[in-house]
Amino acid sequence: MTDYRSFAAVQTDLKTGVVTCRQLVDHYLNRIAAQAHLNAFTDVYADECRTQAVLIDQKLANGTAGRLAGMVIGIKDVLSYKEHGLRAGSHILDTFTAQFTGTAVERLLAEDAIIIGRQNCDEFAMGSSNENSAFGPARNAANPDRVPGGSSGGSAVAVQAGLCLASIGSDTGGSVRQPAAFCGVVGLKPTYGRISRWGLVAYASSFDCIGPIANTVDDVALLLEIMAGPDEFDSTVSTQPVGAYSQAVHAPGKPLKIAYLREGIDSDGVEPAIRDATRQTLDQLRAAGHQVEPVDISLLKYLLPTYYILTTAEASSNLSRFDGVRYGYRSPDSTDLISMYKRSRTDGFGAEVRRRILLGTFVLSASYYDAYYTKAQRVRRLMQQEMERLFSQYDVLLSPTTPTTAYRLGEKMDDPLQMYLGDIFTVLANVVGYPAVSVPNGHDGSEPPLPIGLQLMTPPFSEERLLTVAQSLQQALHE
Repeated sequence: MTDYRSFAAVQTDLKTGVVTCRQLVDHYLNRIAAQAHLNAFTDVYADECRTQAVLIDQKLANGTAGRLAGMVIGIKDVLSYKEHGLRAGSHILDTFTAQFTGTAVERLLAEDAIIIGRQNCDEFAMGSSNENSAFGPARNAANPDRVPGGSSGGSAVAVQAGLCLASIGSDTGGSVRQPAAFCGVVGLKPTYGRISRWGLVAYASSFDCIGPIANTVDDVALLLEIMAGPDEFDSTVSTQPVGAYSQAVHAPGKPLKIAYLREGIDSDGVEPAIRDATRQTLDQLRAAGHQVEPVDISLLKYLLPTYYILTTAEASSNLSRFDGVRYGYRSPDSTDLISMYKRSRTDGFGAEVRRRILLGTFVLSASYYDAYYTKAQRVRRLMQQEMERLFSQYDVLLSPTTPTTAYRLGEKMDDPLQMYLGDIFTVLANVVGYPAVSVPNGHDGSEPPLPIGLQLMTPPFSEERLLTVAQSLQQALHE
């Protein structure tokens, strides 16, 4: 069967009878089994999705199918899907079954998307390599000795390896875009509040975003269009009208003022292959008639400290609900209530989650609240003001998605700081709440070659502009 890399190709073959939804599902199930060593999925819904595929074939035959009929997707293991396991990559939720379906997932199902399974991720979405999962690391399909990125590593690998057509991940500091870059696919973080977080297991509530991963900008635009919009279950979601994102990607481009982050080109911390690929793209943009200029972000050195202070503080609060009392894992070795709390959380949470809870509890403590948390909130506002000034002069901000290509499994596990530094270009969009997308930008010179990602960012709720530029870039880079 054809190795489909776009929904448009799937729709064409469904219409002409070349393939059926049932055949598509069997194709992906066979690929998942054949690529099991990648560890992309923690649960596969084989019988369920076969049944769903037959029903959608019937809808296609009588003309009542939804807009996503024939799209086989996977969902990250932090998204609630009723009567299915929800573990967030953690042993502390080993026995938990979701009680409801989250809004984003519900909207996909309503348009006849087929959910083939639940995808591996860093525990509670805390990580940049997918090595923190209680179910073992996912592996990069370009080189299984390399990480796929995180925390949505399984979601990116599944698209990269053709185990499903698209995936739905979550992005708190780059967790959709960074694995998309490492795996050579497209990953979108929308504006904060553009997609409802109802049904998303919370890591850091003022940063978390649900975002799609696919092979094409067209497909992430369509998925965004369907998932976005107001939701009575989420008070933080925006009520702004949802744009026609799937049409915007085909709008004729116009000359833009594009800023690129000087640090992404000049820094010795960025691998030479990534610097060269970014420079080549900038040259292409200039040749296409765009005005391209370097910019510096004065608060860049405060970005990671601000991000990790605030997200660990929010994680400390959010993860207090996993206590062994109401649901999930409860330690059998406890002797009283206090020991049950301590043992359940110590045994149930992995090392990285425990580290971030402890850091967050520290910065929220009475003695250090003003010194760390309050100050980080002020810096966050200053960063938002700086971005407002930048985007009053430019249409798009461009940078590499990551400073390196995918590194070897285990290479950075003993040095969390080095792993955190890998988020330097992605966390900005989460700190200020702006939309950003990673698109493939070639490969490095290693053997086998590893993908390189390019990140674009635009002002809040300007996803149409973001996706239009991303589409034109993706087309240019594939010509």
